[in-house]
Amino acid sequence: MPLEFSAQSRARVEKALAQYPNKQAALLPVLHVAQDEFGHLPDEVLELVARTLELAPAHVFGVITFYTMFHREKHGRNELMVCTNVSCMLRGAYDMLHYLEKKLGIKAGETTPDGAFSIVEEECLAACANAPMMICGNQYFLDLTEKKLDTIIDDLRKRWQDRNPAGGAPGGGAATRTLFGIGPLPGAGS
Repeated sequence: MPLEFSAQSRARVEKALAQYPNKQAALLPVLHVAQDEFGHLPDEVLELVARTLELAPAHVFGVITFYTMFHREKHGRNELMVCTNVSCMLRGAYDMLHYLEKKLGIKAGETTPDGAFSIVEEECLAACANAPMMICGNQYFLDLTEKKLDTIIDDLRKRWQDRNPAGGAPGGGAATRTLFGIGPLPGAGS
């Protein structure tokens, strides 16, 4: 039986389709919906997106391998994308990146054992005036310091614990996005 979207995700897909002139134009927001629901984009999810939008699977694959915000493998619930491009680098981005790695006990490109955090080194996240910076989900964190990183990580951990009082590992998906006006999954606030 082929993979299908949940009712909530299907509603988000329909909302995205209503905002674009054709199905192909809705590909990016639908990929975000798929990644929010399934946590990453393995072949069966790509086939679902292709089938939903009546696109060739090769086209969908080409798009997800071009954009760094889409993942073929599971990532942590909170994906910490740290910019290390020139402006950020000159203002201490590598110090912030190494501080995060030490604090979380993982290297860039890895996920914490509990599935709560992944660290991703990014080339440019378009906030040069407020370097160093990182993005988690749809939130920009600017003018980073070690103290700010401590506060951010503590807040993200608390948010997870508040949503999951019984404990357990996060769902393994990227942080919920509200890009393209399609909103988060119910119960998955940021």
